[in-house]
Amino acid sequence: MKVILSGGGTGGHIYPALALADVIKEKEPETEFLYIGSFRGVEKNIVPKTGMPFKQLAVQGFSRSLSTTNFKTVWLFLKAVKEAKKMIADFQPDVVVGTGGYVSGAVLYAAQKMGIPTVIHEQNSVAGITNKFLAKGATKIGIAFENARSFFPEDKVEMIGNPRAQEVAKMSSDFSWTTYGLSDDKKTLLIFGGSQGAPAINLATLEAIPAFNDRDYQVVLVAGPKRIDNFMKLLDEQGKSLGDHIKVLPYIDNMPAVMQKASVLVSRAGATSIAELTALGLPAILVPSPFVTGDHQTKNAQSLVQAGAALSIKEPDLDGASLVKAADALLLSDEQAAVMEGQSKKVGIQDAGDRFYNLLKSVIK
Repeated sequence: MKVILSGGGTGGHIYPALALADVIKEKEPETEFLYIGSFRGVEKNIVPKTGMPFKQLAVQGFSRSLSTTNFKTVWLFLKAVKEAKKMIADFQPDVVVGTGGYVSGAVLYAAQKMGIPTVIHEQNSVAGITNKFLAKGATKIGIAFENARSFFPEDKVEMIGNPRAQEVAKMSSDFSWTTYGLSDDKKTLLIFGGSQGAPAINLATLEAIPAFNDRDYQVVLVAGPKRIDNFMKLLDEQGKSLGDHIKVLPYIDNMPAVMQKASVLVSRAGATSIAELTALGLPAILVPSPFVTGDHQTKNAQSLVQAGAALSIKEPDLDGASLVKAADALLLSDEQAAVMEGQSKKVGIQDAGDRFYNLLKSVIK
């Protein structure tokens, strides 16, 4: 089998594609892959490290306001489609898979015009612009949230989940909190606002430090490599100190392994984060980012809250008091945490990679 993968811009589009590739390799080791990404997205840093053949196209997004840059966007898209057709003709794939981002729009549109089967994957509860554009010509569409179904032709849609969930569920972890001078015998609140940290979450945690100092549970904040110095500066300026059971870190590079040892997670509500935490059945306090297209993180979070699998705090309502209240509700009550853990596991689709593979095979003639 020969497969072209395309997705770009953010890790949320890239990691599902790579997780799918790993499943395919397990089932069909002789499969050949080509990943087509953009020059501007983080895929240029992530994909080459896997050893997968990687090619790039120049694309950019539309400006939401009336702008002459949109003329350039259209011109780049048409140019990228032409270049993608040549890449596709040279590689001769059996199927082309798109996981979102503007680059996948050009690649899958080109494949559709060439009569090659295409499968798109929507990770969020609100469909992205690219996937909505591609839906009419797509052969099949995989979704990770039921709420996304309404954005697509019903006869093409299948609920498959996010393949990142299967990847994380199969991981084993030998991580120990003693790595950071903490105890493996205490409950731990892991606060993670993304690889770069989240200012609003950091500030709420800073405000909550006096209360956290009085709690028996441990607290670990991943503040972000560029934001930790400011956090520590504000901590000093406000005359606050950290208890021995509280750690502030710049970054954690083995997050899935660490998550397996956490009791409760505070995080944004991106598709990858939700796939990972539900795969582990990890109780969560979600703080949706308000700076995303279509406010999709709020809707992602609502799906989990409605299922009893998470709590959610809107960013304008996030402060030290609301953060501590939510943390106490889960870390001081074994019963509520146990219920949420069970519901989280029910929401998670731990065979999402296998489902994606089967969807792929169903469109190959």
